[in-house]
Amino acid sequence: MSKNKGILIVVSGPSGVGKGTVVDMLLKKLPRAVLSVSCTTRAPREGEQNGKSYFFISKQAFLKMIDEGGFLEYSNHFENYYGTPRFFVEEKLKDSDVILEIDVDGAENVKKLYPDALLLMITPPSKDELIRRLKMRGTEDETLIQHRLERADYELSKSKIYDYTVINDDLNQTVDNILKIVETRRKG
Repeated sequence: MSKNKGILIVVSGPSGVGKGTVVDMLLKKLPRAVLSVSCTTRAPREGEQNGKSYFFISKQAFLKMIDEGGFLEYSNHFENYYGTPRFFVEEKLKDSDVILEIDVDGAENVKKLYPDALLLMITPPSKDELIRRLKMRGTEDETLIQHRLERADYELSKSKIYDYTVINDDLNQTVDNILKIVETRRKG
């Protein structure tokens, strides 16, 4: 790994585990880190900016990028496509660490293309704690919470493909643990 080349850091974990908060803190504490900007075919929401929130593109352009191998990973949710653009990640990796916050299926695809990517699975301290966190958010009904818990079981079953599993019990300790892992990887 060249001195200036960045590390591709993939962060995954069940809904409600605190991935977004962990990633936000990592971006503040890793001086060279940037968050990958995904492409999507959905329309921008109020306040979202093209190139910052997402790269908003047409379905036709998205499908063309798929055909040309332009994504590290992609998926289709609710009639819209979402994907990690290869061009953005490769350009940023020249001199920055790049953080991808993606699901386990996307992480598996990234690992195939970038075997040296650092895959981090963020887990809850227990299933009861995950249930508590999901309920505390107050954004989902019981049916959706149950769906998220079933998805969590699937995601956690894929943890063996990850380089490290980090339990998010104490947020500051979780971030410190990840910073140590990144530093160890940087030293090679």
